[in-house]
Amino acid sequence: MTDHRHALVDAGRRLDALGLSPGTSGNLSIREDDRIHMSPTGVSLGALSVDELSVLDLGSPADRAHVAGPKASKEFPLHQALYRRDPEVRAVVHLHSTHAAAYSCLPAWSQHSAMPPITPYFVMNVGQLPLIPYAAPGDQDQALGIESLTFPFRAVLLQNHGPVVGGASMDRAVAMAIEIEETARLLLALGARPPRTLEPAEVRELTERYQSPWTHVG
Repeated sequence: MTDHRHALVDAGRRLDALGLSPGTSGNLSIREDDRIHMSPTGVSLGALSVDELSVLDLGSPADRAHVAGPKASKEFPLHQALYRRDPEVRAVVHLHSTHAAAYSCLPAWSQHSAMPPITPYFVMNVGQLPLIPYAAPGDQDQALGIESLTFPFRAVLLQNHGPVVGGASMDRAVAMAIEIEETARLLLALGARPPRTLEPAEVRELTERYQSPWTHVG
């Protein structure tokens, strides 16, 4: 348990140092069997403590899931939806990082991915990134939007909000969140100039080699 909590706290400090969690925005969680250790509400990710994390029960309704520790973020249902959808998800990262949040205000590139495949690293490390229709933070409709998707993904982009990433480890989830932020930065830097996106055959080659979830390539 301690190792899991330390991984969460270390991730929070890293993301804060990178400037990806302004103020008290964003939240992290990590799974330990059927218990979820989560960053509490109103605390900067850079100021987390292993002794002051929220503990929640994965199998309980979100409004009755609190087991111990301080009050959890109201966005726990997002985390719960990713854990329930894929048993291999062991950690969830949700950020309001500047470029990804800005990109979430734009129309989706396709029905299956908010962002186009402009680099091999986005395809390899993240895969298709569905845009979840806007709902108020903490609203159950956000989780329902995730649960309703019928195609594979590792991360989603909440409309007018930011990314939510599920990884097999906290390090993996953090790496994907950073990749999403950098891809959004590239796309915004291009402005109105249409980028060259990877060809469907190029995307397929990467997904087959790296087992990344990009099932709709054109």
